[in-house]
Amino acid sequence: MAIFYYEDKRIFKLDTSDSSYVIQVDKDGFLLHLYYGAKIPDVNLPKFANRCRYASFSATTPEADSEYFTGFTPDTWPFEIGCNGCADMRKASLQIRNADGNAATDVRYVSHKIYAGKPGIPGMPALFANEDGDCATLEIVTLDKVTGAEVTLVYTVFEKLSAMTRGLIVKNTSDKPFDLERVLSFCMDMNSDAYDLISLYGRHMREREFARRPLAHGTQGVYSRRGSSSHSQNPFIALISKGGNEEYGEAFGFNLVYSGNFSAIVDVDYNNSSRVMMGINPDDFCWTLGAGETFYTPEAVLVYSANGLGDMSRTFHRLYNRHLVRGEWAHKKRPLLVNNWEGTGMDFDDEKLYAIAEWAKETGLEMFVMDDGWFGKRDDDTNSLGDWVVNEKKLKGGIGALISRVKALGLKFGIWYEPEMISPDSDIYRAHPDWCIHVPGRDRSLGRHQCVMDMTRADVRDYLFNIMSEVLAHNDIDYLKWDFNRNISEAGSALLPPERQKEFYHRYVLGTYELLDRITKAYPHLLLEGCSGGGGRFDPGMLYYTPQIWCSDNTDALSRLDIQFGTSLCYPASTQGAHVSASPRTGYETKRNVAMWGTFGYELDPAKISEEARAEIKAQIADYHKYYDTIHYGDLYRLICPWDDPYKAAWEFVNEEKTQALFTMATKLYTERRNLFIRLKGLDPEKQYRLTKTNEVFSGALLMNAGLSLWDYPIGDGESFMLCFEAV
Repeated sequence: MAIFYYEDKRIFKLDTSDSSYVIQVDKDGFLLHLYYGAKIPDVNLPKFANRCRYASFSATTPEADSEYFTGFTPDTWPFEIGCNGCADMRKASLQIRNADGNAATDVRYVSHKIYAGKPGIPGMPALFANEDGDCATLEIVTLDKVTGAEVTLVYTVFEKLSAMTRGLIVKNTSDKPFDLERVLSFCMDMNSDAYDLISLYGRHMREREFARRPLAHGTQGVYSRRGSSSHSQNPFIALISKGGNEEYGEAFGFNLVYSGNFSAIVDVDYNNSSRVMMGINPDDFCWTLGAGETFYTPEAVLVYSANGLGDMSRTFHRLYNRHLVRGEWAHKKRPLLVNNWEGTGMDFDDEKLYAIAEWAKETGLEMFVMDDGWFGKRDDDTNSLGDWVVNEKKLKGGIGALISRVKALGLKFGIWYEPEMISPDSDIYRAHPDWCIHVPGRDRSLGRHQCVMDMTRADVRDYLFNIMSEVLAHNDIDYLKWDFNRNISEAGSALLPPERQKEFYHRYVLGTYELLDRITKAYPHLLLEGCSGGGGRFDPGMLYYTPQIWCSDNTDALSRLDIQFGTSLCYPASTQGAHVSASPRTGYETKRNVAMWGTFGYELDPAKISEEARAEIKAQIADYHKYYDTIHYGDLYRLICPWDDPYKAAWEFVNEEKTQALFTMATKLYTERRNLFIRLKGLDPEKQYRLTKTNEVFSGALLMNAGLSLWDYPIGDGESFMLCFEAV
């Protein structure tokens, strides 16, 4: 067991492979955060009396009032949960408005329990335990005596990784309802502000760009109010020591297992202390909890690294591959696919699609995916979303006939859906105009000519499950691409009463999860790929249901360097949908080298592919199979990051056994040739490695310390190369 309780000190110590997290219950029942960092053997940690210096205007508890300047005040001491309105003047993680109308909140320790394993979260995605002994959980029960709010803090430690999860359970033990106005998944007070804040911002076609800025006094952070985790900000932040980089410095990574509106902030006070919080965005949120009812927050993932961002990322990757991605496709080899979208758009019929499938078979691909345009009257994006009935004018004989022909070639078959959307020009909208998200008296804003289905409604979810099952249950379909192509506006539901409309956004996410859960249980062999105009909903909540997510609609290889490097800060290669397309800026070698960093596939028109390019593609397919495990489940090393170097990028994958390493370098812009050496990472210094391109043999120690000269390799605009090292 990796969780210890020292009863004489009332201290909890949570140990992972490389980190320790320490909590103390003080004499008044407050939960104090003592430490999070590199693993330590003891709990005799520094005291916090100095936090009260210059806190003469900060209120305290009646018991501590006589301990002026050296005692306790909720305004400055480090907490595990930041309560609103009871002398803690910092940003709160918990705010409850009670039946009296005030929002003063104060929870104190009641009890705790420690047990092996990890609980799930009703109705929501969560990381899971894989085997006996790999997880341990601490639940600390606290109580607000005035409101009757019983708040349980849930901590799970992943003993073999430097990772843990945190979340809250709030139960109303009183006989009166109260409103949860802020209920963030975790709060952690740190003793310093000497960190840089890293986040991932972006837009459609330019997701998860790297941003780094020093912490400053006041509040800084990222959020989404778009109804999904969004292109604009990802529910991930990291704190890294000043001057820290890929290999050096402390790095703390925080990720929220949630697909809706979120907030991730760091609040720096006058003591240069930093409060980190993450959870459901309090904007436009309120949840009424009736007597006896319970509310569960999404869980947050915390990762600690003493060796920079690279080690932090590799921990996230191992954690998600082992404890988040689940089902049949978690570790099963994913089929190499071709998608027709960039080749045909919606202008297709069954013969056009079959021709692409024939090309796929001849070229060595394994699955054909039919994208948008197969249903209703869908010839463009102005109509038919919600009418998930096969368009037999396009697919003569129905979808079954096309699937049979594709299957006869020996290929798997995939299909595109956008279940959460509805077109005003559709039969289902005309029959049920109240099924879209809207508010009385306001125009129903359109995005891409479409509205959003009200996923808070059980009748909407039942309709979607049943009409999708008309296709999925009666046809041999292997793959489903689940898209989501607009933000939510005029947020409201026709079925929610006025006093509960602020529950809408969270209920929407819960409804989406419920439908995804029904689909995955009804069709467990189906490989789901998430999508939202590319990577607009790339978060661990979706990864729980869809083992891979389309990384971006931007398939240009050079643009993808920034996108994939940023994504890799938190998410493993096995989850990143990456394809070769007809983008003209680079040749097929660079397209291949970049797209190999992910769930490889193709998006192009075979009719426009030359024989020379076809031969290149066949060679790429062979490489995909050869290096699949190393890329999808190996360790990633970002050797030259695009946020550090505007001209080039380099990365390396090393398999778990350290018997294979794959090094790739791509040049975005040519610069004069310099004396460039690259030191590889993650090899076994005692092993000998053969460079397959030249058959030269080097020790792992030499490659990691002296490095490899890149003088003779291509460095022109858009050029790239990939080198494989095999242990001998």
